[in-house]
Amino acid sequence: MPIRIVRLGTPKSKGEGVRLGSVRRPPRGVPKDQYAKQHYYDVWLPNLAPSAALVHEAQGSDSPQAWKRFAARYRAEMARPEVTHVVDALAALSHEADFSVGCYCEDEQRCHRSVLREILKEHGAKIAGG
Repeated sequence: MPIRIVRLGTPKSKGEGVRLGSVRRPPRGVPKDQYAKQHYYDVWLPNLAPSAALVHEAQGSDSPQAWKRFAARYRAEMARPEVTHVVDALAALSHEADFSVGCYCEDEQRCHRSVLREILKEHGAKIAGG
């Protein structure tokens, strides 16, 4: 039952389970009661998202060096105890339950979820697709 790392707003895959939104803000213009129906997320977990300042930085990271700086700063944010506890819980659940974690970005390689994927693995999570 590995964690699936997904793009929010895309149709759910069979067996995907509960979809967790690791985003700073809810989808714009979508009523709250439509988040799950429109394949965004079932549960919002904004503490897994980069801070607003880091989101802005990531949007402007147009070089490999800038992306590395973003990833390092995001990892530092994710190392806070209150976040580490959530990551540890998700890693443990990945061995028992079906769920997914996602963000809106089209390209996972230029999205915090690529870094989150690695952080979850480092905490012992089973991740779908590697």
